[in-house]
Amino acid sequence: MDMLNSHCGVSRDSRGVVRLAICNAGALNILGSAAILDLQTALQTLASDDTVRAVVLAGASEKSMIGGADIKEMATLDQASAEAFITRLAGLCEAVRRFPAPVIARMPGWCLGGGLEVAVACDIRVAGHDARFGMPEVRVGIPSVIHAALLPRLVGWGRTRWLLMTAETIDAPTALAWGLVDAVAAEGELDFAVEKVVASLLACGPEALRAQKALLRQWEDLPLKDSIEVSIGAFGRSFLTDEPRRLMQQFIDRKR
Repeated sequence: MDMLNSHCGVSRDSRGVVRLAICNAGALNILGSAAILDLQTALQTLASDDTVRAVVLAGASEKSMIGGADIKEMATLDQASAEAFITRLAGLCEAVRRFPAPVIARMPGWCLGGGLEVAVACDIRVAGHDARFGMPEVRVGIPSVIHAALLPRLVGWGRTRWLLMTAETIDAPTALAWGLVDAVAAEGELDFAVEKVVASLLACGPEALRAQKALLRQWEDLPLKDSIEVSIGAFGRSFLTDEPRRLMQQFIDRKR
């Protein structure tokens, strides 16, 4: 694994799949300002590479992908510095959400607060059998903010209220039943479960998949009528590449 910066290790295989590991952030991969900025910089660097097919976001340890934001740093903040801190974290979440290729969250162990906000900004979440999730901010005197706003779209308003207002944690089977994660791996099989998702993504046209992710982002913000209209142009633009002809012909040939 190569180090892109002080907090980000990167490995890449021949398929264009990148593993981005959060490093030097403690056993639980806690996000302080330095780690937040380094991770955002790494994602922005990778985003400029059109040959990246997928990113697996992981922690350097098996205790967590991201345990949460750095409470020791936050305890020193005032209003202005608090807004600057949370703006940095929002920028990281947006770098994940707007990354052109799919981003898979590899989630062993704990995922709390700011860590869960980064995770919900990912496209697909794969949890370890022992994973635990929660939004404990109200217990330390702050509300859950920024990309916690994505939670109602994933789990509904009632479950979002429960997570944000009780600060209780849930286990991996509950997270799967709620739709907070997309898969739960058996014990010792987290990487195998992530690889199954990677294989499914690689079976798709890379340009089509990037177009699909971009549309999904737009659909989050647009009324239904506008969502339908913008998708027509995306469909047409896909024929500017050779993917439809090539992949449709492969499909036709398999049916013969």
